[in-house]
Amino acid sequence: MTPALQISGLKKSFGGLPAMDDVALEVMAGERRLIIGPNGAGKTTLFNLITGDLPRDAGTIRLFGEEVSRLQPHQRAHRGLARTYQIITLFPHDTLEHNILLSLLGLSPARWSAFRPLARHAELYTEAHRVLGLVGLAHLTRRPIGEVAYGERRRVEIAMALAQKPKVLLLDEPLAGLSREERGTVKQLIAGIPREVTVVMIEHDMDTALDMAERITVLHYGSVIVEGTRAEVVADPKTREVYLGD
Repeated sequence: MTPALQISGLKKSFGGLPAMDDVALEVMAGERRLIIGPNGAGKTTLFNLITGDLPRDAGTIRLFGEEVSRLQPHQRAHRGLARTYQIITLFPHDTLEHNILLSLLGLSPARWSAFRPLARHAELYTEAHRVLGLVGLAHLTRRPIGEVAYGERRRVEIAMALAQKPKVLLLDEPLAGLSREERGTVKQLIAGIPREVTVVMIEHDMDTALDMAERITVLHYGSVIVEGTRAEVVADPKTREVYLGD
């Protein structure tokens, strides 16, 4: 079976310092993969290289067998790659509905209809409401982003990614900064993502996120040091040494 995401020999340096050092990663279709590691391990850099937000120095990145390493971020998005960001990137003065509409426009032919008012694209509004319903925010459709709680903004960002109907979804610390109740809500949301979507998630808090993945990859200084099931990763001495400080 062809992996949904396959990375080989991935390298990236900043000022001569390696941030990604010959990383190999293989995630199968429908899998839930967790990427963990201490601060500075290279987790977000890995995502930025996968999406094309950063150019790689070496290595290959394949989506369902297709080499995408030379493609621009928007071209990778058109091949089914979507992501969220560690720092929330929403338009605070726009409504939840309008934020989702902008996400939908990115992959819709309607984006070329420069002289047709957005309000005339009824199908986009219908889809925006549907997606907001998926994350439990249909009742806040017309509310400005700046007037909703932080946890709700996290859900909006996930909704924007889901609106693009991704095949591979990258979630960068979706639980960061959330209260216990909000974490529970977002974890339930992620658990409900259909299996047609492959989910790769970064988390800094290992204890919070371990139950959300089938396989776990531990990064340390830009290298994969441990990979396996939850039990295998927790039991490995290298995990305790670099992540738990034992």
